[in-house]
Amino acid sequence: MLYPELFKQLESVRWDMDKDIPWASFDASKLSDEQAQTIKMNAITEWSALPATEMFLRDNRHDSDFSAFMSIWFFEEQKHSLVLMEYLKRYRPELAPTEKELHEVRFEFEPAPALETLMLHFCGEIRLNHWYRRAAEWHTEPVIKQIYTTLSQDEARHGGAYLRYMKRAINNFGNEAKAAFTKVGVLMASARRTAQALHPTNLHVNKALFPKDTIQSRLPNPEWLEHWLDTQIKFDAVWESKVIERILHNMSLLMDRSFKNVQELNRYRKELLREIAGDVPADGVSERALPLAA
Repeated sequence: MLYPELFKQLESVRWDMDKDIPWASFDASKLSDEQAQTIKMNAITEWSALPATEMFLRDNRHDSDFSAFMSIWFFEEQKHSLVLMEYLKRYRPELAPTEKELHEVRFEFEPAPALETLMLHFCGEIRLNHWYRRAAEWHTEPVIKQIYTTLSQDEARHGGAYLRYMKRAINNFGNEAKAAFTKVGVLMASARRTAQALHPTNLHVNKALFPKDTIQSRLPNPEWLEHWLDTQIKFDAVWESKVIERILHNMSLLMDRSFKNVQELNRYRKELLREIAGDVPADGVSERALPLAA
């Protein structure tokens, strides 16, 4: 089991909301209304760890080890929401999310293949780590700068924990796991080609609720994310390249071969599909099951 070791590792670096956040350093002159509004949106977004955890537990009933790890992930992600809300309650109480606003992002996600979901959230942790690092640079108020730096470090550790479970899956399921991970890896490393931000909170997860079946669509300002990324924190091509590099680097480690770009990862994905299908041509049944651009 991975859970006991991960518990010890994450417990050893767990931060205290009262002692480790420099609340006394707050400088009201360095917090704009525009910045405060984005803190509210991120506080609500982080609350969506609740429905995500419900999804993980439902879809991983066969895996008690991973399900136990969810107790850590859920605790720490909800803590992210809490520390952002605490900041607002102290310094901009009129912007603190209401219980109704928080509850709005709790809805049922459709069942999905567990291995693909694992990879999706691994990539999500990498992306959020970079978003929060950039947010810490954009903000000028010292307390929120430290909060975002702290959260970014948590997200990196979560990504590392997911990677451990991905390695375990490859040991247990071989090419089936590799195919699932490369499928999602190609999608998540192709963000330059898409108009939307590729993060789990910005993807459709329940057809019956469309178009309000993404976390972001249920926020008070559903358009805030793209504005935050493009105009405010300026998450530009340089930063996007860093995300893609980390995804490809970790895919290289997992698959024990080097991927310099998403095209190489996609070619390997096709090789895996042919192996699984018994050398079915790349344009055969296996490819139709995975409608990704070559």
